[in-house]
Amino acid sequence: MTGEAKAPGPVPDFGPLAGIRVLDSARFVAGPWAATYLGEFGATVVHVEGPPFGPPYADATRSLRPLLPGGTPGEAVSESWVQYSRNKLSVGVDLRQPDGRSVFLDLARACDIWIESSRPGTYDRLGLSDPELWRANPKLTIVHVSGHGRTGDPARVGAPSYDLTAQAYSGYLSLQGKPDPDPPMRAGTALNDTVTGLAAATSALMGYIHAQRSGRGQSVDVAQYEVFFVLLENMALDYFMRGVVRGRFGTGHARLHPYDVHRAADGWVVVAAPTQESWLALRQLIGFTDPAYDDRDYRLAHREAVDRAIAEFCRTRSREELERIGREHDVAISRILDIADIAHDPHYRARGMFTEWDDPVAGRVKGAGVAPRFSETPGGVWRGAPWLGQDNAAILGGWLGYSAERIAELRARGVVGEHPPGGPPGKTPPFFVREGL
Repeated sequence: MTGEAKAPGPVPDFGPLAGIRVLDSARFVAGPWAATYLGEFGATVVHVEGPPFGPPYADATRSLRPLLPGGTPGEAVSESWVQYSRNKLSVGVDLRQPDGRSVFLDLARACDIWIESSRPGTYDRLGLSDPELWRANPKLTIVHVSGHGRTGDPARVGAPSYDLTAQAYSGYLSLQGKPDPDPPMRAGTALNDTVTGLAAATSALMGYIHAQRSGRGQSVDVAQYEVFFVLLENMALDYFMRGVVRGRFGTGHARLHPYDVHRAADGWVVVAAPTQESWLALRQLIGFTDPAYDDRDYRLAHREAVDRAIAEFCRTRSREELERIGREHDVAISRILDIADIAHDPHYRARGMFTEWDDPVAGRVKGAGVAPRFSETPGGVWRGAPWLGQDNAAILGGWLGYSAERIAELRARGVVGEHPPGGPPGKTPPFFVREGL
């Protein structure tokens, strides 16, 4: 880790990333999720937010719909914030003020990784360029998350971007949905944001390892569209080597068959037999006897007969029955689960993929657990998503060594701030009163 031995922090010692400190000033899903993911495996994550130190918040994720009702009248918190900002500490700092920038640089000195997701140039204009951060901490790994990257066509670099625009610009949307004249079909969740967050978290750890080996930090330029583009299988190779422009193929797959969605008696299932061995097992199961279809290319060119046979087999059987039969014959058949199915699924429950925790605004909540699983250093959830400035005193006083008088003076001038739910500044809910803070 960077610099001298660090004072104990408020995060319990757990997970493979215990002891790594992450400074997070990112906004709106992709960047924040990267930091949260590191925090779920033991990293200490300090989320920095600027004014207004109260609604409407500068970090729009706090108020993104839908909202959960708060424990205090008039308070509400975003479901996205509750799920994607747990395990974080919060410091409210106005980076537009010189003293606020000084606080931020002090935080950077105490951290190993900085993750931000502003439009390129934002922090340069604040006087917090990469070289300025490295003057404060030469070993700092800096992760910049943006829609289109920090270099390239100036018009594109400065353009606004969200999950949907990245899905479009990456080429992903050109492959999703039924063929024309139907429109492309976007992913049902903010898939690009969350996948970009995983890529940003991975790159942060790569940079951290390099800094430990070399003593030098570096910056990582994470462009949302590029993350999706490199995950689109061999689409680019298809085009450059064979001139193929892939299009939308509905629920099926352009190169694999059978590999599609089918209706069961009580809902929908997927049937997947992409290899020769799996096709032979499926053929026997559904009673399909024409040997010509054992040839992969013939099967791709004459899908209809196989699709009809699978459809006939599925439509009179329940989803559960189809799964059972598939397991018995080593054929990949799975129900398409919605969240109500998932909530009652014994495998999800057995693997602990639901967890409950205390949110300081919404109270006791239940949501998705932590994955993947480590045998020796598992991740976990130790606290809920913080209210703004919840850890000002613990971080500014405990980490940075500011006196109570200095913190009070910074607060009086609006350099730092907080917004506890239903209480005066500085009041901390009992759940978060921990020894050493």
